[in-house]
Amino acid sequence: MKILLIGEYSRLHNSLKEGLIALGHQVTLVSSGDGLKQFESDYLLTSKIKNNRFLSLLNSGLIRLFGVNLIQNEYYQQFKKLLPQFKNFDVVQLINEDALGVTPKQSIKLYSQLFKQNKSIYLLACGEDYVTINYFLNPANGYSVLTPYLNNTALKNTFNFSLKYTTKAYKNLHEFINKNINGVICSDMDYHRAYINHSKYLGLIPNPINTDLLEFKPLETDGKIHIFHGINSTSSLKKGANYFSEALQIIANKYPEKVSISSTIDLPYTKYIQSYDQAHIILDQVYSYDQGYNALEAMYKGKVLFTGAEKEWLQYYNLKENSVAINALPNADYLVEKLEWLINNPNQIQSIGSHASAFVKQHHDYITIAQRYLDTWNKN
Repeated sequence: MKILLIGEYSRLHNSLKEGLIALGHQVTLVSSGDGLKQFESDYLLTSKIKNNRFLSLLNSGLIRLFGVNLIQNEYYQQFKKLLPQFKNFDVVQLINEDALGVTPKQSIKLYSQLFKQNKSIYLLACGEDYVTINYFLNPANGYSVLTPYLNNTALKNTFNFSLKYTTKAYKNLHEFINKNINGVICSDMDYHRAYINHSKYLGLIPNPINTDLLEFKPLETDGKIHIFHGINSTSSLKKGANYFSEALQIIANKYPEKVSISSTIDLPYTKYIQSYDQAHIILDQVYSYDQGYNALEAMYKGKVLFTGAEKEWLQYYNLKENSVAINALPNADYLVEKLEWLINNPNQIQSIGSHASAFVKQHHDYITIAQRYLDTWNKN
């Protein structure tokens, strides 16, 4: 098959591409590299404005004053020029409704041409979109990345990126895409919960992890326990970084001889994964039911993750609590309790890390997951 993957978050499409190629298919990936993370693409949408301090400041002013984002125009023009090359693919998959990072009107223009000149179109519900954000805005549906906003609506400006999906422009984009796609696939439990009753939902296919690029190392716990917290400033509220920071302060004061703690802010992907190599425990996020891509990579390496591991996820994979990950909650005292349990029972760190690696290999292996995508695309 000839497959076109559009957009990239957290290396998902790169790993899927590698799995599909291993199975003998021809795959092309186009994306902007997901900002700071700088992921590879066959066609990389770039921005001169982003890389120029003066132009970047000017663009920020235009956004505030007029709602005009020149970086979106850069991406729009680049993809428009590439469109003639994106013809006659058997499958086109968007990683998100906003896969290109342009305005909704620009997306509709580009997608209209793209959809006309290709066979089957699929949407991957990975990241926020019209359906998930509207689902998350209902507190009755459980906690989510929008919980901090629901608890304090004064944070509205901080959540503008998420809330934009509730506007008429993004609703129009959603309706246009939904009308033209063959189906929707979700990448984890958080999105699955939002899409479960969607008319074009094809099911959950877990994140593909290229385990051939990673190495499992059994954790040695005869010295200090290393705890790592990597912060992304743009999503720190959504991930509950404040709860982790509060818990770490308590742990640092209580166990100075038993633990070492490191925190980083806004590292590119390659530097981020190198920075946690010596860690036993990694603090990921508190407002999720499932693990994101970076968490899964770390789990395969044998790390103990504080991340999404809610009962719905446990039931889906038929797992016991604390068997392969620690379910993180927005409660510093709870986090301290779980950290203390691990610090005082280092054999549990070794056990969870080992089981975590086996879990990722069993349920997230990139070639197995690529086959599941192929099976789903071929049925629909």
